[in-house]
Amino acid sequence: MSEESANNAKSMSLIVTKGSLDWAYPPFILATTAASMGLDVSMFFTFYGLGLLQKKMDLEVTALGNPAMKMPMAGMHIGMPNLIAAMPGVGSMATGMMKNMIEKKGVASIEELRDEAIEGDVRLIGCQMTMDLFEFKQEDLIDGIEVAGAATYVENALEADINLFI
Repeated sequence: MSEESANNAKSMSLIVTKGSLDWAYPPFILATTAASMGLDVSMFFTFYGLGLLQKKMDLEVTALGNPAMKMPMAGMHIGMPNLIAAMPGVGSMATGMMKNMIEKKGVASIEELRDEAIEGDVRLIGCQMTMDLFEFKQEDLIDGIEVAGAATYVENALEADINLFI
């Protein structure tokens, strides 16, 4: 990329606040897509989103309190009422169903999307305050990320052409 086109590159900043399986896909898909289109992308992981930078993830879906969650079953889309979602074991069952569907449809895993983000030079930033609050250590997180405070996110957001809160 020439210096002139680098200076004119569009940019996108995402703040990632949720760390469940279903909430992990949107920020990584948007970030990797934008990076592949030539945008400079930064992702700021805070609160529960910081878990997406852990070396070992065991993500689950958020069935409880998610009335829009409708899974394809028996030729139709069936919603999961909160009463059922609150029952023991239902979250694990819903997670298993989602992971099975992801694999069957050939959708990239979160780990694969995260690796793609790194390869695409997406700037991954872990929130220092969240690390302190939830007692994360740098060695708990994948290599190659930055750790910074909210001011770093705000600086990126002020310069970005697109800002997303997920």
